[in-house]
Amino acid sequence: MIPTEDASARKREIEEKLKQEQETLSFIRENLEKSDQLTKGMVSILSSFESRLMQLENSIIPVHKQTENLQRLQENVDKTLSCMDHVISYYHVAKDTDRIIREGPTGRLDEYLACIAKIQKAVEYFQDNNPDSPELNTVKARFEKGKELLEAEFRSLLTRYSKPVPPILILDAISVDEELEVQEDIVLEHLPEAVLQDIICIAGWLVEYGRNQDFMNVYFQIRSNQLDRSIKGLKDHFRKNSASSGILYSPAVQTKRKDTPTKKAPKRPGTIRKAQNLLKQYSQHGLDGKKGGSNLTPLEGKDDVLDIEIDSYIHCISAFVKLAQSEYALLTEIIPEHHQKKTFDSLIQEALDNLMLEGDNIVSAARRAIMRHDYSAVLTIFPILRHLKMNKSEFDTTLQGTAASTKNKLPTLITSMETIGAKALEEFADSIKNDPDKEYNMPKDGTVHELTSNAILFLQQLLDFHETAGAMLASQETSSSASSYTSEFNKRLLSTYICKVLGNLQLNLLSKSKVYEDSALSAIFLHNNYNYILKSLEKSELIQLVTVTQKKAESSYKELIEQQIYMYKSSWHKVTEHLADRNMPVFQPGTKLKDKERQVIKDKFKGFNDGLEELCKIQKGWAIPDKEQRDFIRQSQKKVVSDAYRSFLQRCANISFTKNPEKYHKYRPEEVEEMIERLFDTSA
Repeated sequence: MIPTEDASARKREIEEKLKQEQETLSFIRENLEKSDQLTKGMVSILSSFESRLMQLENSIIPVHKQTENLQRLQENVDKTLSCMDHVISYYHVAKDTDRIIREGPTGRLDEYLACIAKIQKAVEYFQDNNPDSPELNTVKARFEKGKELLEAEFRSLLTRYSKPVPPILILDAISVDEELEVQEDIVLEHLPEAVLQDIICIAGWLVEYGRNQDFMNVYFQIRSNQLDRSIKGLKDHFRKNSASSGILYSPAVQTKRKDTPTKKAPKRPGTIRKAQNLLKQYSQHGLDGKKGGSNLTPLEGKDDVLDIEIDSYIHCISAFVKLAQSEYALLTEIIPEHHQKKTFDSLIQEALDNLMLEGDNIVSAARRAIMRHDYSAVLTIFPILRHLKMNKSEFDTTLQGTAASTKNKLPTLITSMETIGAKALEEFADSIKNDPDKEYNMPKDGTVHELTSNAILFLQQLLDFHETAGAMLASQETSSSASSYTSEFNKRLLSTYICKVLGNLQLNLLSKSKVYEDSALSAIFLHNNYNYILKSLEKSELIQLVTVTQKKAESSYKELIEQQIYMYKSSWHKVTEHLADRNMPVFQPGTKLKDKERQVIKDKFKGFNDGLEELCKIQKGWAIPDKEQRDFIRQSQKKVVSDAYRSFLQRCANISFTKNPEKYHKYRPEEVEEMIERLFDTSA
């Protein structure tokens, strides 16, 4: 059971809470009544405001609509007036632009093009809206006049500012400085930048608005002329300065780069004047039999010019490539892309044709010279052909996109040069074989024949251009093995050719040696020539080329030389045979010789003395230019004769064969040695 006190307390607590809740409920009711009153008041106010807004709207909307109509009318009037002004302006275009069009675009291209744009818009307006109006004809005529003056300005700017590139700049552009690791790329500026931008602007307008392509013809004609003049200027520069200065390269390079080594000229193709002179002598003397081989003077001036012409042509080829590349770079900024290759093709034709014509003339001159048996002409072909082939890839790249006929010009020239060069090489080899044996043409002292020196000199020139010469010979091959010309294949061909020339030379020398009546002089002649050939091969790289196909060439020549030395020594047998024991009387010491026996000894002394004197007199005038060989032959011969003579004197020492021994014993052994020591000494 719950205690009575607790129940009473609990009841009081509940009654107090009930009382509080009743008070709260009473408060809420009072507030709800107030809220209802406020809501009713707000509804009344809003209803009054809505009524007033409706009255205002009914008053304002008609006014607004009237104002909007008025604004629309105002805008229409403004637009109409603007259109009228715009249309009227088209009727005044011809008058407004008359002065500027008449005065032309010079010096104010932007203003002039703006005028042209106005005229163009007027033309379009009249064509669309009033095609029969006289104003259309007026603005059309004005537009054509403006276009005509723009074309004239294009031509004028190109003509006025297009100048040939100075030779020194061209030479700087094509030269190679071997001491610089990174080559300086020299840019050739053909037109001032401001002028170039005007030309580009005019060209762009003529293409887009002028519907005109005639300016492209104007462009290539003017630039073609300048390209040709630039190359001709370089050629004239060579002719004026090469002979005196030697190096033609611009001092501007040294001025620009004072801290760098002086720029070197590119390697020249090799001075071939000496070879040509000697070969021409040989041609005139050996084949025609009219002129001697000593007169070099008349050829000097001619070959100086020839060297300059070769250098000039080689540099003009390089200049053409560099200038053509520069012209193409300029052209791409002015001419539309789809017309660039065709325009470039036309632009380079004159200069390219002139170069190819000059090359053809060189080939024709070489052909005529070869017909005259002047094989030195092939030497002018070598440096040019080598340069053409070295630059062919860059040449082809430069001409990429041009017509096939343009691309084929250089290969055609190269083929012509290879053909005529190969013909000259073959005919030269035949001429070595067939050179006639003329007695008056033989060296009296048995020294090296000019045929030998010329042949070796010619082959040494081939060595300088061995790759070109090998390819030249390979170009005439028709065998399947020649289908792919490798460097090794060309090298073998050249080696075979050199061996052929040397073989022909050896056969001819053997034939020529028979012209000498004295077999000893014949031996000296062959010895000198064989030795000269061997030494020349060894001093140059010719021996390496020869051994490609003839492994034992060096030992073969040494054997030939030894054979001729042996043949020469045989000439002394008629001297030393008098010193032999044959027919020598047998005697006992103290025994008196018979007259016949004494005469035998006298004859031996006399035969030796006379033979020694005769041989020394004759052979003293012979020559062995090679000191080493000369000393060797002297020493070996001196030993043979001296030993035999000493032995003979010992045998006759105790023999009384005459009352006047000094008459027969004319020379001491030392004197005999001195006499032999003076052999082959033309100065003695």
